[in-house]
Amino acid sequence: MHFPWTKHYDAHVPPVLEYPDSTIGELFDESVRKHGSRIAVQFMGKKISYDSMEKDAASLAVHLSSKGVRPGDRVFLLLPNTPHFVAAYYAVMKIGAVVVPASPLDTAPEIQYKIRNSGARVAVFLDLLFESLEPSLPLLEAAVGCDLSDYLPFPKNYLFPIKKRRLGRKMPPYNEKVIRFSEILKVKETFPCKHSSPDDLAVIIYTGGTTGISKGVMLSHRALAVNMTQARTWGQVTGDDINLCALPFFHGFGMSIGLNTTFVAGGRMLLLPKWDAGQAIRHFEKDGVTLFAAVPTMYNSILNHPDFSRMKNARLRGCYVGAAPVPESLKEEFFRRTGGILIEGYGLTEAVTAKSANPYIGKKKEKSIGIPWPDTEFRIVDEITGEASAPGVEGEIILRSPDLMMGYWQNPEATDEVLRDGWLFTGDIGRMDEDGYFYIVDRKKDLIISGGFNVYPSEIEEVLYSHPSVLEACVIGVRDTHKGEIPRAYVVLRQGEREDANALMEFLGVRLIHYKVPRSFIFKDALPKSPIGKILRKELRAADPDVGSSRG
Repeated sequence: MHFPWTKHYDAHVPPVLEYPDSTIGELFDESVRKHGSRIAVQFMGKKISYDSMEKDAASLAVHLSSKGVRPGDRVFLLLPNTPHFVAAYYAVMKIGAVVVPASPLDTAPEIQYKIRNSGARVAVFLDLLFESLEPSLPLLEAAVGCDLSDYLPFPKNYLFPIKKRRLGRKMPPYNEKVIRFSEILKVKETFPCKHSSPDDLAVIIYTGGTTGISKGVMLSHRALAVNMTQARTWGQVTGDDINLCALPFFHGFGMSIGLNTTFVAGGRMLLLPKWDAGQAIRHFEKDGVTLFAAVPTMYNSILNHPDFSRMKNARLRGCYVGAAPVPESLKEEFFRRTGGILIEGYGLTEAVTAKSANPYIGKKKEKSIGIPWPDTEFRIVDEITGEASAPGVEGEIILRSPDLMMGYWQNPEATDEVLRDGWLFTGDIGRMDEDGYFYIVDRKKDLIISGGFNVYPSEIEEVLYSHPSVLEACVIGVRDTHKGEIPRAYVVLRQGEREDANALMEFLGVRLIHYKVPRSFIFKDALPKSPIGKILRKELRAADPDVGSSRG
């Protein structure tokens, strides 16, 4: 079928792709056979070959199997982007079991919920995180504790000082139930992939969404392989690429674009377990990084780091950005300083990750999330009638693609709300232009209705980011006696700038229609962010006493 966007594909991107009919574990083994002695992982200077990474994964797979882990069983990973995650992820895939990744910043109750809800039998964790995992130990049959010194001989607090956590905390009591990863690595054994189907469940990624309790997104091996193939084709990823993996692997974005895509292509993953703009800049300059994917706040911190203006010899060729709208001012500044173009895209965990992007080489459009990837169809539909909207008309984005989720884990009601007749209803409001390029207007749940007018926070934020004193901004809707809701702006200023709400209001007033201009500004030292750096609008809503109860 012809779509208006396929004519804008780069010459190397066909509208229909061939996908491997293999599990992720089989693709891992195949890549090891092809690239054995090549460097697979670089971690704080240490370089690990594909062969060595496979040996570590195999040793862990043997241990997990000895603890009764079988195909279909869930294994909980509480790990940052260290070699342990790579080994554990592919060990679980070899067995045919299911990876349940979690954020290292999850609280003990969040961890307990995910373990209990998923029915995970075994956990693999970083020992610095044991305090958060300990209350969940009675739910587990076994656990594997990883230490940073397994791969690097330096003090624990050098690399991973987690916020609100201090060294000297209670460390895991190693015994029959909790074993050291280093002990497992002493036993070098082979472990061929267990026979399983590409349509079997591979990963459960918990996503909080905009409201409500965290839901487990079920992704099959086929979905992961499809998304990886699409990403690899779109970005021309090869074995010569060095990918700075700063996006966490526990998130679909980092898992697909960083881990699976690079590993299957035979490239090198340079792991950054904790976001540090200065460290990223040093890697750009000294390690020949060619690929980098991040969220807007991470690019923002790079732009505002003092070392960035002094950077030389960077080899970046592909800089991808997603997970939140990107202010034009950020893209323009990045281009002005580096000559590199940020390739903006769009995706969601329910479809693994990215589902559209501006072409790598071809035409890019301002404020656009680009065009759908191969074998992916987008539609804009009327929110009431469900009928397809004409170009230029706003409506809900729905999509279908061979990498859609199997559903939400043990939540058929929530699944039925978003998966209908093969289409994923995203909850995002957008439009398509005559060329087939798509644009995000806002989240349906973020919409502010002020005096009967629709106000989209991202539009106000876009203008705020263009103000020279604004570093970060987030807009929410608050109660108003006359208009029902009005916008309120939360703002982080650049260092040395003075708080001046009137000046910001005047700045917005000449750029936006009056009902879109916030009447109140709250200045903060920082805004709440998710583990991948996405500003958490829902936390600002929850803490604001003037938000209506219906906003969540």
